Amino acid sequence: MSRTTEFAAGALALALLAASGGAGARTSDRNQPMDIEAARSDCGLGENATCTFTGNATITQGTLRIVAEKAVVVQAAGKPSRAQFSGGVTLQQEMDDGDKIDARSANVEYDMRNEVIVFTGNVTITQNRGSLSGERVVYNLKTGQLESGGNGGGRVKMRILPKQGGAQGSP
Repeated sequence: MSRTTEFAAGALALALLAASGGAGARTSDRNQPMDIEAARSDCGLGENATCTFTGNATITQGTLRIVAEKAVVVQAAGKPSRAQFSGGVTLQQEMDDGDKIDARSANVEYDMRNEVIVFTGNVTITQNRGSLSGERVVYNLKTGQLESGGNGGGRVKMRILPKQGGAQGSP
């Protein structure tokens, strides 16, 4: 199951990086061992297995670190099909260019079959060059399309800082 979880975590990191418009994730991270820790794990066996990690589930691989109260990875026909992170999700990772990404949301769901990642609940994605926040962010890995929205009367907020060290005042 570690290969399934590795795939889900790596794909989630790549989607967050693309959504924030930054450089690629630290290339060497993919060649590092992945460590998963949680208070409890419950994993099934077989081609349609589910593996659930609860209690401060922490996934690290190189500079990538994902923390959630609960992480669930689902397989269908022996292939990873979905990963869900809930209970306050944080992700940090260093990029190849040295920039760092910090992403937070209440929940993250990654549909591996359709290659779509959905962040919901107080989403904030931050890098040195800017930030994106809203209640829902959807990233389609196939098309590169990014869709974000507020909830009810909420609004999407994006800040893009100038390349040459411009002021970081309010939008």
